[in-house]
Amino acid sequence: MITVKNIDKSYGSKSVLSGVSVQFPKGQVTSLIGPNGAGKSTLLMLIARLLEATQGEILLGDRLITAIRTSDYARQVATLRQSPDFNLRLTVEELVAFGRFPYSRGALTPQDRQAIADAIAFLSLEPLRHAFIDELSGGQRQMAFLAMTIAQQTQVLLLDEPLNNLDMKHAVHIMRALRRLCDEQGRTVILVVHDINFAANYSDHIVAMKEGRLAFCGPVAEVVTQERLQALYELDFDIVRSERGCLCNYFNPSGELA
Repeated sequence: MITVKNIDKSYGSKSVLSGVSVQFPKGQVTSLIGPNGAGKSTLLMLIARLLEATQGEILLGDRLITAIRTSDYARQVATLRQSPDFNLRLTVEELVAFGRFPYSRGALTPQDRQAIADAIAFLSLEPLRHAFIDELSGGQRQMAFLAMTIAQQTQVLLLDEPLNNLDMKHAVHIMRALRRLCDEQGRTVILVVHDINFAANYSDHIVAMKEGRLAFCGPVAEVVTQERLQALYELDFDIVRSERGCLCNYFNPSGELA
């Protein structure tokens, strides 16, 4: 479990996060939701140790993350940043191999090569194994970066807007893969996501942020309600539940003009 205690983050006089305390359950998919500028990505980057908090503490299990050696943390927590910059001309397989750096430092072992192969197979990327990253579509490229993160074989994966700019097919593919990582391998997945319907249908747990503060959190079935989403996004919502899942309709909710 990841525990955030009374976290503040400021840049000069500008407060980005204020008094955030929340727990992320182990072995579940948690979606960070909320409007732009709510502090979702900042909170994720603090957990990733890519930013330092102004105040407060974050624990992985019962240990402060600041007390864990960087190399050890990289074997426990993997991070995929939003729109990762990567200008090297590499194949998919070569990119995925970077996920093994915390273990092999570049000298790949048979165990590393198996982890690379498993990650590529997990996302059905075998046909693209030898394709160059700069020749792939945006969705294919995002899948390759996710495979690199999976190959790191950490118990925790932190993903900052992994669905950004993806078409529906690739977005569904990624969310199904994250769901399987949790269900089949017991991994903990925390992602920032803007599509409330993906969050509602693929997550176990929701953490909602607004204006740098925690708005609400809890199991999806308890917190995805019309009242809470309307207050969070300042939009009217209709929520329709069926055997196939939950539809959060903010496009044309009942009572508005067609």
